[in-house]
Amino acid sequence: MKLELRNSLSRRLLRVVLLSALAVGLVLSCAQIIFGAYKTRHLIADDAQRILRMTRDPSTQAIYSLDREMGSQVMEGLFQHESIREASIGHAGEEVLAHKSRPLLTLSSRWLTDPILGRDQQFSIPLIGREPYNEHYGDLRITLDTARYGQEFISDSVVIAIIGVLRALTLGLVLFLIYEWLLTRPLTKLIEHLARINPDRPGAHKLPLIKGHERNELGLWVETANSLLAAIEHNMQLRQQAESSLQHMTQYDPLTGLPNRQQLQRQLDHILDEARRLQRRVAVLCLGLDDFKGINEQFSYRTGDHLLLALADRLRSLGGRLDALARLGGDQFVLVLSGIEQPYEAAELAQTLLDDLETPLEVDGQRIRLHGTIGVTLYPEDGGDTEKLLLKAEQTMTLAKNRSRNRYQFYVASIDSEMRARRELEKDLGEALAHGEFFLVYQPQVDYQQNCITGVEALLRWKHQGKLVPPDLFIPVAEQNGSIIPIGAWVLDQACRQLQEWRGLGFTGLRMAVNLSTVQLHHSGLPQMISDLLQRHQLPAETLELEVTETGLMEDIQAARHNLLSLRRSGALIAIDDFGTGYSSLSYLRSLPLDKIKIDKSFVQDIGQDEGATIVRAVIQLGRSLGMTVIAEGVETPEQEAYLIVEGCEEGQGYYYSKPLPAREMTALLQQSRHFTRTLSSIQP
Repeated sequence: MKLELRNSLSRRLLRVVLLSALAVGLVLSCAQIIFGAYKTRHLIADDAQRILRMTRDPSTQAIYSLDREMGSQVMEGLFQHESIREASIGHAGEEVLAHKSRPLLTLSSRWLTDPILGRDQQFSIPLIGREPYNEHYGDLRITLDTARYGQEFISDSVVIAIIGVLRALTLGLVLFLIYEWLLTRPLTKLIEHLARINPDRPGAHKLPLIKGHERNELGLWVETANSLLAAIEHNMQLRQQAESSLQHMTQYDPLTGLPNRQQLQRQLDHILDEARRLQRRVAVLCLGLDDFKGINEQFSYRTGDHLLLALADRLRSLGGRLDALARLGGDQFVLVLSGIEQPYEAAELAQTLLDDLETPLEVDGQRIRLHGTIGVTLYPEDGGDTEKLLLKAEQTMTLAKNRSRNRYQFYVASIDSEMRARRELEKDLGEALAHGEFFLVYQPQVDYQQNCITGVEALLRWKHQGKLVPPDLFIPVAEQNGSIIPIGAWVLDQACRQLQEWRGLGFTGLRMAVNLSTVQLHHSGLPQMISDLLQRHQLPAETLELEVTETGLMEDIQAARHNLLSLRRSGALIAIDDFGTGYSSLSYLRSLPLDKIKIDKSFVQDIGQDEGATIVRAVIQLGRSLGMTVIAEGVETPEQEAYLIVEGCEEGQGYYYSKPLPAREMTALLQQSRHFTRTLSSIQP
């Protein structure tokens, strides 16, 4: 049964309440306006009497003395009030002593206020002398223009009318909302809900109809409830259980409880939409167990099911790192990782999965070790939609199984090779320190005033499998996996040890420069380690110079300042390396505890060009103005050296003086520098 709008209780109440409230509001507003007119008229009279009383004494004095000038002054004072239209001092029937008038004010509201307040109103006060002279000298008369008072009356009346109407409408609306919320809406919802249910049988108990409500909402609710109340609870429970069971069966794997392919596609669609919006990478990993059919045949299918359950639980333990996990069927699982920056992050997850499979699973009292193969696809490189990524991941996994099992394979062979090479490099890097594959070389730093070597920079080299690995290849890997901390500690120890040896040979004024990684700079134990090294090797603090890159400092200037201040307590000198590439501002440089600025070699190489020369000159002037030593790296020609010296650069470093040398060859170069003061380019080995 459908409720007709004309029989709706809430709408009938709304009409009655709104009309009643509006009528009451209008009546009250009219009463307030009439009372306002009455108050305005009294206000005009009160103002007039106040003005008359204020000017009575000077007016009496003027008419008593017949002083027309004084009377004019009284008139001028009266007309300071903007509503005074006419004023006079005099005796009835005689010539007035003083008189002044002006035209009525022209206001748009006069057509309405003049009939109510009058166009103007006249007032007077007798001018009588003081005791004992009580003679009546004349009268002071004024005429007030009511326009300004009427204008305020109109404004107040409009506000009263608006507030009255709004008050009435608000009251009506509040009452309507109360009825709608507490009565009509709950009943309407119940009616709609009950009307949609199809019970198996009607209820045995009937609710009585409420007298007087047979045709409104309550009457309809009772009639509908009588038909459905008996069966509604039982049927709803049955329906909810059936729907929940059906939904779970269509979206989740019945064995493991993981999302199935259909649910995974919905989840992956959402993940790809987010990745597309945020321009981020997504990795899809398809894991397939190797020879799972053989496991079923060897142990039984029941054991195989228990094995899949145990594997699903192990994969769930990675939930904090995964964005989606599903079982495609059989022995295949899919893992989704979003928000990755580089493909190697997917490779790390894949290798973690393979390593975890090496740990045996205990099923039915037996320890079973699994092996798996993983196919990896990347968004957006390998596809832009769910179907393509899943299909390519499965194909890649199948292809990898055919070639060689127990491994992971990227869809693009070049990325796969790159990831494997990176993983091998990372693995070998972790063992390089223990195998003694690292060594240091040293490049001299020349003081232009003393024309001799006053410092050397220690440079790290890695010889792996008979080949030198470039520092720009292995240093970033070491920073990312944290191995830069022990490697950096080894470099500092070896550099200090070598400096101590050179000082024993008489090179007491020599200074050792060592590069610090940004990761090392943020390590809390670095300042104490520096202090311990200086004490252990008996080195003056100023003989050790720590170089930090400008780009590393600019990543977090406040944290860098804190770390440098902590490092400064060890007494070591601090230099900013590769200056000019990080776009640091002068205010930042002033706040950092720096001793030396090192001009980046890219600017030194461009000295022959105007732009490069300008930058080098500006850096030298900046360093001198801040009281810092300036050293240029990458000096390769006599022209570059000459320009640096002319511009006031204190030190230089580069192939023009010497390439980086092993300790023994560097010792020989230092001994030559001690005996000869000529340019070092003439004594290169």
